[in-house]
Amino acid sequence: MPTVELRFSAQPEHVRTARLVAAAVARRAGVDEAVLDEVRLAVGEACSRAVGLHRSHGIAAPVTVVLTEEEKAFSIEVGDGLPAPGTNASAAGVPGGGGSDAPETEADSEDEMGLAVISGLVDDVEVRTGADGGVIRMTWPTTPAVVLP
Repeated sequence: MPTVELRFSAQPEHVRTARLVAAAVARRAGVDEAVLDEVRLAVGEACSRAVGLHRSHGIAAPVTVVLTEEEKAFSIEVGDGLPAPGTNASAAGVPGGGGSDAPETEADSEDEMGLAVISGLVDDVEVRTGADGGVIRMTWPTTPAVVLP
């Protein structure tokens, strides 16, 4: 299971690099060419979301992107480093969304919008939070390489 890991400081200019790397690795892994734009957009949205969370919460740790080629799938995990509030992670994996009575802020609204965009682009999305931060895992099917005789 080949894996590529990318770490970058939470600067918006690094999001473009993450998109380019994700598209290149997805192509090599066998993701259909017609889906590569969706991969780029989804990774860009997830990384932009992570950068925003890092900057708004003063997180110094880098944003992480892990690209994994599996037998019949290609997955990308974007980690935001924002620990779940309190000791119980929210069911939906959205910061502040686990039954908190705190009023919704503009950042929370942008976060939810980013997750909605990602969900619209990717059929297989998992969002989870924990003590080490949140992770968005996106998975696409791959097609086997055609071997010419």
